Amino acid sequence: MLSINNLSFYLGSRALYRQASLHIKPKDRIGLIGANGTGKSTLLRLIVGEYTPDEGNIEKSGDCTIGFLNQDFLSYQTDETILSVAMQAFERQNKIQQAIDLILAQMEKEYSADLVEKLGALQEEFQMLDGYSLQAKAEEILEGLGFATSDLHRPLREFSGGWRMRVMLAKMLLMKPSLLMLDEPTNHLDLPSIQWLENYLRAYEGAIVVVSHDREFLDNVCNTIVEVAQQKLHYYPGNYSFYLEEKALRAEIQNNAYENQQQAIRQAERFIERFKAQASKARQVQSRIKALERMELVEEVVDETARVNFRFTFDQQPGKIIAQLENISKSYGNHVILQHAQAVIERGDKIALIGANGRGKSTLLRIIEGREPIQGRLQIGHNVKIAMYAQHQLEVLNLENTILDELKQAGSNKTEAELRSILGCFLFSGDDVFKKIKVLSGGEKSRVALALTLISRSNFLLLDEPTNHLDMQSVNILIQALQQYEGSFIVVSHDRYFVSQIANKIWWIENYQIKEYPGTYEEFVYWQHQQQKQAAANLPQPAASTASTQTNQKTKANNVSENEREEARKQLKKLQKQLEETERRIGACEQQKKQLEEEMTLPFVYANPEALAKINAQYEAVKAEIEKETEIWEQLASELDALEAKI
Repeated sequence: MLSINNLSFYLGSRALYRQASLHIKPKDRIGLIGANGTGKSTLLRLIVGEYTPDEGNIEKSGDCTIGFLNQDFLSYQTDETILSVAMQAFERQNKIQQAIDLILAQMEKEYSADLVEKLGALQEEFQMLDGYSLQAKAEEILEGLGFATSDLHRPLREFSGGWRMRVMLAKMLLMKPSLLMLDEPTNHLDLPSIQWLENYLRAYEGAIVVVSHDREFLDNVCNTIVEVAQQKLHYYPGNYSFYLEEKALRAEIQNNAYENQQQAIRQAERFIERFKAQASKARQVQSRIKALERMELVEEVVDETARVNFRFTFDQQPGKIIAQLENISKSYGNHVILQHAQAVIERGDKIALIGANGRGKSTLLRIIEGREPIQGRLQIGHNVKIAMYAQHQLEVLNLENTILDELKQAGSNKTEAELRSILGCFLFSGDDVFKKIKVLSGGEKSRVALALTLISRSNFLLLDEPTNHLDMQSVNILIQALQQYEGSFIVVSHDRYFVSQIANKIWWIENYQIKEYPGTYEEFVYWQHQQQKQAAANLPQPAASTASTQTNQKTKANNVSENEREEARKQLKKLQKQLEETERRIGACEQQKKQLEEEMTLPFVYANPEALAKINAQYEAVKAEIEKETEIWEQLASELDALEAKI
């Protein structure tokens, strides 16, 4: 459908791409990843023709249509309603509708067979193009992306940049191009909207290329990962989790090949140095020199995983209670946020505040910080020192300061060496620390503001969307910093992977109350899923299991006849035998997989591409067989459990 061939592109003297190639097929779901500044968004602009390649070309099939959602739409404004803006996706249908309206207006003044014929033809085409259901489709997508029905007829100009971006996303989805390109689509979406978009994209008929730093989103949507690194496009046929595993395997193979080659080079150099003065060895020496010159060097593996090696501390240990909210009410006019809400934050709580936009998550953080007037009582605990991070913190950075000076002026009493060590954790190394704040990108400013928050020596942090504008490496750094942080915090975030790594409690706002789940995000999701299943089946809650219920179950079990039990025992033996055979097959496959992994690390395999390809093919086949047998095992185990319960 679209082919990128030997693409090279330069920004001034810096090469973003050198001889990069990629082929996009009709049903591809591609996640485009890479560190900030490597050229992901630039590649999308090259594909749509906004930029011209310096070398190579981009070819697309004649029927390929491209839709491109980018961050430029944040500034788009108009007085048209958001429904009208979304409906602009139906260009042909809109023209037909206008023509129909014009003819109907003419027919009020003069009625003729010619007008009737034209009207009939237009209405037939309009119906063929599904024109009568288009508004319903537009409303469905807009509401899926978080708009209330009452919002649909409000002017686009009344909405913030993030909500305007959602309208443009809705318009793009309604256009249904054969290649849909989305640049950071989840940045301005809340969790319910992200999940809705995932479901929509999984069923999308065309190809998708999405730039995202949301690992969960990439896992749920993509079947291919393309990494931008070293001016190339590296292809991984799987979702993001597969990419991590495959990249680690490739890195291990490359590292072994590099070390073997370096050893061979050292041996050759020692031979040359030892015998270069001996005439009798001149031919062998020259042969080795030429071999070294012809050798295609294997690149050393660069460890891109940044690690936090600095502990963020605070001066005073707080009391057991960090903060207590009693009978809190908050509203903006008729818009109620909280009503007689209660909550307690204890020392050691690491809380993720999640949920849809507009529920008051940021407002709740400001209430706890003490910046928001309320009805009710907020009590901050003994020795509690609060630090707040939000997007407006970026605006109070001194633009004329260097990064290092900004941290020096934060009053942390740390030495320059300590501050540089902290900045190194946040990916500012070497002379980067002397960059002025005014030249930094949004993501870089976010990292500076986060570093300032963490060195504040506060024992209670309030973090509002800290992962916005951060790439995956920076998010990983923040995760490590918060995991090491010994104080308490509340984080507002829609990044599910981030939340799953740092939270031990989940908060959300429902019916104007602060709700709490005392566990991790994975446990919360499981609990929520069980609640939904029970609600759908109209069953009692898990905790509501009673003695009478257990008695009824025993009575039903006793009603099973002895013949049925005997038949179940026979079936049980058969299933146990099948289970054992499946386990033996899985064990044999695991052994074969281990053997192939060892073969892939042998030096002579690297030197023979055909042998390496053959072993890789066997390896993938064995992995597929293990997955297949594991599914069979799980099915047999499930049947076995059911039979044992019956007996």
